[in-house]
Amino acid sequence: MLTLAPQELAGGAVLRPAERTDVPQILQRVHDLALYENESDAVVNTQELMEQQLFGRDPAAYAHVVDLHGTLAGIAVFFRTYSTWTGRPGIWLEDLFVTPEHRGSGYGKALLTSLAELCQINGYSRLEWTVLDWNEPSIAFYRSLGAVPLDEWTSQRLDEQAIARLVAGR
Repeated sequence: MLTLAPQELAGGAVLRPAERTDVPQILQRVHDLALYENESDAVVNTQELMEQQLFGRDPAAYAHVVDLHGTLAGIAVFFRTYSTWTGRPGIWLEDLFVTPEHRGSGYGKALLTSLAELCQINGYSRLEWTVLDWNEPSIAFYRSLGAVPLDEWTSQRLDEQAIARLVAGR
């Protein structure tokens, strides 16, 4: 189970699993996050792709949202992982975003707590994510929750072009 029952939050907001009708606003929050991270041109996702990946026959990802009277004040997009070391699944938080006007309201903590609850309920061993080195407000927030950096690990990525080159060069 990768979703929880809706929960009431401060200010009349509701933390709940995402619904198909949320896709346009979720994608907007992804664009908002990309703008905040100085990567506004990097998002090529579409509503159709997001709907397929979140709500298709074989979902690749899931989302929890903070719904404030029909407007999504926050999102957490995540997917299941697996650790060969622990022998158990975990959750990878791909995107966590709370709109600037709602930061400090507890919505970010509520979203992260919902994922931690999923980990507990399902016996998952880890909840992980990355944060940009320069994003001091987020780093401070994560530390306040007990998150620790994995200083000895460096994220690696093959983009589509690198994947194609690797496959072509077999």
